[in-house]
Amino acid sequence: MKIAVLGRGNVGGGLADLWEAARHEVTRIGRDGADVSNADALLLAVPGEAIADALDGLRGIEGKTLIDPTNLLGISPPEGFPSNAEYAKSRTNGPTAKSFNANPASVYERLGETSSTPNNLWCGDEEAREVVEQLSRDAGFEPLYAGPLENAAEQEALATGNLILGIFEGLGEPFLYRFAPPDRF
Repeated sequence: MKIAVLGRGNVGGGLADLWEAARHEVTRIGRDGADVSNADALLLAVPGEAIADALDGLRGIEGKTLIDPTNLLGISPPEGFPSNAEYAKSRTNGPTAKSFNANPASVYERLGETSSTPNNLWCGDEEAREVVEQLSRDAGFEPLYAGPLENAAEQEALATGNLILGIFEGLGEPFLYRFAPPDRF
Protein backbone atom coordinates (compact mmCIF):
# COMPACT_ATOMS: atom_id res chain seq x y z
CA MET A 1 0.00 0.00 0.00
CA LYS A 2 1.20 3.52 -0.73
CA ILE A 3 0.89 5.68 2.38
CA ALA A 4 1.54 9.41 2.62
CA VAL A 5 2.45 10.32 6.21
CA LEU A 6 2.04 14.00 6.95
CA GLY A 7 4.08 14.73 10.06
CA ARG A 8 7.54 13.51 11.01
CA GLY A 9 7.14 13.56 14.77
CA ASN A 10 6.65 10.68 17.19
CA VAL A 11 3.34 9.46 15.79
CA GLY A 12 3.98 10.04 12.08
CA GLY A 13 7.60 8.92 12.19
CA GLY A 14 6.86 5.95 14.44
CA LEU A 15 4.01 4.64 12.32
CA ALA A 16 5.99 5.27 9.12
CA ASP A 17 8.82 3.10 10.52
CA LEU A 18 6.40 0.29 11.42
CA TRP A 19 4.68 0.40 8.03
CA GLU A 20 7.96 0.44 6.14
CA ALA A 21 9.02 -2.63 8.13
CA ALA A 22 5.76 -4.25 6.97
CA ARG A 23 6.80 -3.44 3.36
CA HIS A 24 4.44 -0.58 2.65
CA GLU A 25 5.62 2.25 0.43
CA VAL A 26 5.71 5.28 2.74
CA THR A 27 6.23 8.90 1.74
CA ARG A 28 7.14 11.14 4.68
CA ILE A 29 5.91 14.70 4.31
CA GLY A 30 6.96 17.70 6.37
CA ARG A 31 5.76 21.28 6.58
CA ASP A 32 6.50 21.99 2.93
CA GLY A 33 3.59 19.82 1.80
CA ALA A 34 3.52 17.59 -1.26
CA ASP A 35 1.42 16.00 -3.95
CA VAL A 36 -0.26 12.90 -2.48
CA SER A 37 -2.32 11.94 -5.53
CA ASN A 38 -0.49 8.58 -5.86
CA ALA A 39 -1.13 7.56 -2.25
CA ASP A 40 -3.73 4.97 -1.27
CA ALA A 41 -4.01 6.44 2.24
CA LEU A 42 -3.04 9.60 4.09
CA LEU A 43 -2.03 9.74 7.77
CA LEU A 44 -2.56 13.24 9.18
CA ALA A 45 -0.08 13.15 12.08
CA VAL A 46 0.25 16.83 12.94
CA PRO A 47 -0.66 18.76 16.09
CA GLY A 48 -4.44 19.09 16.38
CA GLU A 49 -4.39 22.83 15.88
CA ALA A 50 -2.31 22.54 12.69
CA ILE A 51 -4.70 20.41 10.61
CA ALA A 52 -6.01 23.23 8.39
CA ASP A 53 -2.53 24.50 7.50
CA ALA A 54 -1.25 20.96 6.92
CA LEU A 55 -4.09 20.11 4.55
CA ASP A 56 -3.59 23.42 2.73
CA GLY A 57 -0.06 22.26 1.86
CA LEU A 58 -1.21 19.07 0.14
CA ARG A 59 -2.28 18.51 -3.44
CA GLY A 60 -4.26 15.50 -4.63
CA ILE A 61 -6.18 14.86 -1.38
CA GLU A 62 -9.65 14.71 -2.92
CA GLY A 63 -11.27 11.35 -2.15
CA LYS A 64 -8.25 9.93 -0.31
CA THR A 65 -8.70 7.55 2.62
CA LEU A 66 -7.60 9.69 5.55
CA ILE A 67 -6.52 8.51 9.00
CA ASP A 68 -6.56 11.15 11.74
CA PRO A 69 -4.51 10.38 14.88
CA THR A 70 -4.75 13.92 16.25
CA ASN A 71 -6.06 14.81 19.69
CA LEU A 72 -7.51 18.00 21.10
CA LEU A 73 -5.47 18.50 24.24
CA GLY A 74 -6.59 21.85 25.58
CA ILE A 75 -7.95 23.13 22.27
CA SER A 76 -11.27 23.03 20.46
CA PRO A 77 -11.92 21.45 17.07
CA PRO A 78 -12.32 23.74 14.07
CA GLU A 79 -15.45 25.87 14.30
CA GLY A 80 -18.57 24.03 13.21
CA PHE A 81 -17.10 20.54 13.70
CA PRO A 82 -17.25 18.26 16.76
CA SER A 83 -13.84 16.70 15.98
CA ASN A 84 -10.72 17.17 13.90
CA ALA A 85 -11.54 13.98 11.98
CA GLU A 86 -14.89 15.34 10.82
CA TYR A 87 -13.21 18.60 9.78
CA ALA A 88 -10.52 16.69 7.85
CA LYS A 89 -13.19 14.65 6.08
CA SER A 90 -14.84 17.89 4.94
CA ARG A 91 -11.54 18.83 3.28
CA THR A 92 -10.78 15.50 1.55
CA ASN A 93 -14.31 14.23 0.83
CA GLY A 94 -12.94 10.70 1.21
CA PRO A 95 -13.32 7.82 3.65
CA THR A 96 -12.06 8.99 7.03
CA ALA A 97 -11.14 7.35 10.33
CA LYS A 98 -10.05 8.54 13.76
CA SER A 99 -7.31 6.08 14.65
CA PHE A 100 -3.88 5.71 16.28
CA ASN A 101 -4.69 8.47 18.77
CA ALA A 102 -5.18 6.55 22.02
CA ASN A 103 -1.87 4.67 22.38
CA PRO A 104 1.32 6.66 23.04
CA ALA A 105 3.85 6.71 20.22
CA SER A 106 6.62 6.08 22.74
CA VAL A 107 5.61 2.41 22.93
CA TYR A 108 5.62 1.68 19.19
CA GLU A 109 9.09 0.15 19.19
CA ARG A 110 8.11 -2.18 22.06
CA LEU A 111 4.92 -3.59 20.51
CA GLY A 112 6.60 -6.94 19.81
CA GLU A 113 7.22 -7.42 23.55
CA THR A 114 3.57 -7.54 24.61
CA SER A 115 2.06 -10.78 25.90
CA SER A 116 -1.18 -10.07 24.03
CA THR A 117 -1.75 -7.83 21.05
CA PRO A 118 -2.87 -4.36 22.13
CA ASN A 119 -5.89 -2.76 20.51
CA ASN A 120 -5.97 0.17 18.19
CA LEU A 121 -9.32 1.83 18.71
CA TRP A 122 -10.77 3.38 15.57
CA CYS A 123 -14.02 4.91 14.47
CA GLY A 124 -14.91 6.05 11.03
CA ASP A 125 -16.45 5.43 7.69
CA GLU A 126 -17.10 1.85 6.63
CA GLU A 127 -15.22 2.59 3.40
CA ALA A 128 -12.05 3.19 5.48
CA ARG A 129 -12.29 -0.13 7.35
CA GLU A 130 -10.08 -2.28 5.13
CA VAL A 131 -7.24 0.28 5.07
CA VAL A 132 -7.37 1.14 8.80
CA GLU A 133 -7.59 -2.45 9.95
CA GLN A 134 -4.76 -3.58 7.67
CA LEU A 135 -2.50 -0.73 8.80
CA SER A 136 -3.40 -1.41 12.44
CA ARG A 137 -2.33 -5.05 12.13
CA ASP A 138 0.79 -4.14 10.19
CA ALA A 139 1.79 -1.75 12.98
CA GLY A 140 1.34 -4.46 15.64
CA PHE A 141 -2.17 -3.72 16.91
CA GLU A 142 -5.49 -5.53 16.79
CA PRO A 143 -8.04 -3.08 15.37
CA LEU A 144 -11.14 -2.42 17.46
CA TYR A 145 -14.03 -0.70 15.73
CA ALA A 146 -15.72 1.99 17.84
CA GLY A 147 -18.52 2.99 15.50
CA PRO A 148 -19.04 5.68 12.88
CA LEU A 149 -16.99 8.84 12.46
CA GLU A 150 -19.52 10.73 14.58
CA ASN A 151 -17.82 9.02 17.59
CA ALA A 152 -14.47 10.74 16.92
CA ALA A 153 -14.96 13.42 19.60
CA GLU A 154 -15.56 10.73 22.24
CA GLN A 155 -12.49 8.83 21.08
CA GLU A 156 -10.42 11.99 21.44
CA ALA A 157 -11.76 12.34 25.00
CA LEU A 158 -10.63 8.77 25.75
CA ALA A 159 -7.13 9.61 24.59
CA THR A 160 -7.10 12.62 26.92
CA GLY A 161 -8.18 10.29 29.72
CA ASN A 162 -5.34 7.90 28.92
CA LEU A 163 -2.89 10.79 29.14
CA ILE A 164 -4.31 11.87 32.48
CA LEU A 165 -4.09 8.32 33.83
CA GLY A 166 -0.45 8.09 32.85
CA ILE A 167 0.41 11.41 34.45
CA PHE A 168 -1.70 11.44 37.58
CA GLU A 169 -1.84 7.78 38.54
CA GLY A 170 1.94 7.53 38.59
CA LEU A 171 2.09 4.57 36.24
CA GLY A 172 5.69 5.46 35.60
CA GLU A 173 5.59 4.66 31.90
CA PRO A 174 3.14 4.78 29.02
CA PHE A 175 0.63 1.95 28.77
CA LEU A 176 -1.28 0.12 26.08
CA TYR A 177 -4.85 -1.08 26.28
CA ARG A 178 -6.65 -4.28 25.34
CA PHE A 179 -10.43 -4.63 25.36
CA ALA A 180 -11.48 -8.26 25.31
CA PRO A 181 -13.72 -10.72 27.12
CA PRO A 182 -11.86 -12.40 30.02
CA ASP A 183 -11.38 -15.66 28.10
CA ARG A 184 -9.42 -13.85 25.38
CA PHE A 185 -6.70 -12.31 27.57
